[in-house]
Amino acid sequence: MSSKNLLVELFVEELPPKSLKKLGDSFAEVLAASLKSQGLAAGDMVVTPYASPRRLAVHVTNVSAQAVDKSVSQKLMPVAVGLDTSGNATPALLKKLASFGADALVVPQLKRAMDGKAEALFYDSLVKGALLVEGLQKALDEAIAKLPIPKVMSYQLADGWSSVNFVRPAHGLVALHGADIVPISVLGLTAGRETQGHRFEASVSPVVLQDADSYAQQLENQGAVIASFIARRAEIAKQLATAAAKENLKPIGDDALLDEVTALVERPNVLLGQFETEYLEVPQECLILTMKANQKYFPLLDSNGKLTNKFLIVSNIRPADASLVIGGNERVVRPRLADAKFFFDQDRKKTLASRVEGLSKVVYHNQLGTQGERVVRVRAIAKAIGQQLGGDALAALADQAAMLAKADLLTDMVGEFPELQGIMGRYYAKHDGLSDEVAIAIEDHYKPRFAGDELPRNKVGICVALADKLETLVGMFGIGQIPTGDKDPFALRRHALGVIRMLRDKELPLSLEALLFNVENVFGESVYTTGVKPSVAPKGTHATLSTGSFIDKDAAKNISEFMFDRLFGSLREEGYPVQEADAVLSLRPQFLSEVPKRLAAVRSFAALPEAAALSAANKRVGNILKKVEGDSTLRQAQGERIEVNVALLQEPAEQELHQALSQIAPKAEAAFAKGDYTASLQNLAALRVPVDAFFDSVMVNVEDLVLRANRLALLAQLHQAMNRVADLSKLAA
Repeated sequence: MSSKNLLVELFVEELPPKSLKKLGDSFAEVLAASLKSQGLAAGDMVVTPYASPRRLAVHVTNVSAQAVDKSVSQKLMPVAVGLDTSGNATPALLKKLASFGADALVVPQLKRAMDGKAEALFYDSLVKGALLVEGLQKALDEAIAKLPIPKVMSYQLADGWSSVNFVRPAHGLVALHGADIVPISVLGLTAGRETQGHRFEASVSPVVLQDADSYAQQLENQGAVIASFIARRAEIAKQLATAAAKENLKPIGDDALLDEVTALVERPNVLLGQFETEYLEVPQECLILTMKANQKYFPLLDSNGKLTNKFLIVSNIRPADASLVIGGNERVVRPRLADAKFFFDQDRKKTLASRVEGLSKVVYHNQLGTQGERVVRVRAIAKAIGQQLGGDALAALADQAAMLAKADLLTDMVGEFPELQGIMGRYYAKHDGLSDEVAIAIEDHYKPRFAGDELPRNKVGICVALADKLETLVGMFGIGQIPTGDKDPFALRRHALGVIRMLRDKELPLSLEALLFNVENVFGESVYTTGVKPSVAPKGTHATLSTGSFIDKDAAKNISEFMFDRLFGSLREEGYPVQEADAVLSLRPQFLSEVPKRLAAVRSFAALPEAAALSAANKRVGNILKKVEGDSTLRQAQGERIEVNVALLQEPAEQELHQALSQIAPKAEAAFAKGDYTASLQNLAALRVPVDAFFDSVMVNVEDLVLRANRLALLAQLHQAMNRVADLSKLAA
C-alpha cells in the first residue's frame, strides 16, 4: 500500500486563547492515535501539531492509503449448540454465519477449540483493511468529539437551515494525503486544499497548498502565519529578549502570559512602548498586574528587578512604520495606570486598622460566619502559636498582624485586583507606620500559595500563615466540606501542604495534634449563643460568643489523616521510596520537623546487612502481638512499662535476647531522646543474631499461660524498642 504524509487542518474563527495549546495538542493526538489503531499509520509515525488563533492542524508521517488486511478469528458458539448429533450445522449456526456473510459451505472449515469448560466453534476470516477516506473520517470525528471544550457554541451553516455545535464557527477543511485531497467532511465542510493566511498581511488569498509537507512553509511565506504554536512561542520569546536587551532591561518572566500571547497572534512583532514615570509611584505589583492582565504587555525590569516605565507589546502586524501601533497601545494603557494610581491614593486615606470593623459585614461562609468572626479566630490561633515559638513579644506581633491581615480585602485596589490581596496590605501597613515584621507578615500569611512557592519570611508571618490555614482546615472539615475526587473548592489540599511545609521545612517545635486541638477549642469559643447554624447574626441583632461548638468532633482526627496522606504524596514526589515513607509516617510523628531526620535514619538503616532480617522479624513480632491483642495473657505486655520476669526465661535463646535487649535498648533510647535517629536505629543492628536465635529455638504460644505472657512481654519490649523511629516492618519485602 502507498504510504505518504498526511495533513489535516480545520480553519475556524478566533479560538479561546487560554485553551488553544490544549486544543491543538488534543486534536493532533486523538486523530493520530485513531489512524494508528485502524492500521493506517505506522508505529514510528511522527505527529506534528499546529495551532494558531484561527486553525487547528496536524501533520502525520507515513500514513497508508489502505490498511493491511487482517486475519480475524471470531467465536461463534459452543459446538453442542452449533452442530447436531450428525455434525451438521444447526439453524442457529447458519444464522450466525450469515451475519458474517458466510454460508453452510464453510462449516467444515470452522475451527474447534476449548473455551473454558466447553468446546466452541471459531470462524477465521480475512478482514479488508480500512481505506484512508473511511479511517480519516472516523479519526476526524473522534478528534472533534474529544476536544477539551468547556463550552460549545451553536451556529447555522451556509444552507440557512442546519446548525452545528463547536467551539467556534468553522469555515474551512483541508485534508491532503501527499498531494491528493482526501474527500472527507465535518461541520458542514468538505475537504479541499485551500486555507486562509493572515487577515491583513497574507500575500496570497486563499493559500492553495501543494501537498501535506508544504503546509507550514506556504503558510509562513504566502500567508504570513507561523502555524506551529511552539515555533511561534519561541519566536516571541526571542523577540522579547532582543528588544529588552537593546534597552539594557529584561522582560518579566511569565510562561502563562507568553502562552496566552502566543495564542493571540499569528505573525508576532514585538514593539517597545512607555508611559509617564509618575505612575511608578504606585506599587510595581499593581502596575505589572494591570499591564499583564488587561493589556497582555510584558513589563520591563531593570537589573535590580525594579519596574521601569517601559514595556513590550506583541503586535499581530508588521507595518513599515510602527509608530501608530505603539502610540495606540500607549494611549490604551494610560487610563489603566491612572486607575491604579487613583485606587492607591484613595486607599491610603484610611488606615488598615479602621477597616477591620467592616469585615464583620463580609460573609465568609454561611456556616462559619463573617470575615470579622474569622479574624477573631485567626488572631487567637496566631497568638497561641506565637506564644509557643517566641513568648509574649512574638504573640503580640502575631496578634496584630492577624488582626490586619484581611483588612486590605476592603480596599479599592484589592477590589479591582483580588490577586493583590496581602501585597497591598503590606504597602498600606508600611504607610500606616507599622513595623516591617508586621507588614511583611500581612503579605506572607497567604504563603505558600502554590506548590514550590516560598514560605513566609519571618516568624510573625509563619504564625499568621499557620493560623489562617489551620482555621480554614478545621472550619471546613468541621462542617463537612471535605475534598472528594478532583473537587476541592476551598483549596484544602493546598492549605494542608502549606501547613506541612512550614512545620517541616522551618523545623518548628509544634505538635500537629496539639495545634489541631487548640484550633478546635478556638472554634468552640466563637460560636453564637443562639446555637444557630449558620453563625451569621441576623440583621440588626448583636451576637455574643459562647463555648458551644457545632464543629464535628472528629474534625481534628480527619484532618490529621488528611494531612499525613498529603505528606506521603509529597514525599513520593520528592523521590522517597514508598517503603521508607510508609515506615516513618505509619507512626504518625506529631512533630513534622522530625520527618526528614527519621527518613534519613531509615535510609541509613536499610543499607545495613542486618536490616532485611530485622525488618522481617519485626513484622513477625507485630503479627504475633496483634493476634493476642486484648487477651488476658498479654496483661504484662500492655501499657508504657512492659515487665518481663527474668526468672521465667527458661530457654537460652530467650535469655540471650533479653540480655541483648537490656543492653541495646537503653542506648537506642538515649540516642532517640537526643534526636539522633540514625544512631538509634543502627544500635538495633546488634539484635539480629539473638532475634534470629529466639525465633529458631523458642515457642511463644506455649500451653503454660504464665510462660506465654512472659514471652509475649519480651516480644512487646522488642517491638517497642525497634519501632521508636519508624515502623521497620514496612521495610520487609
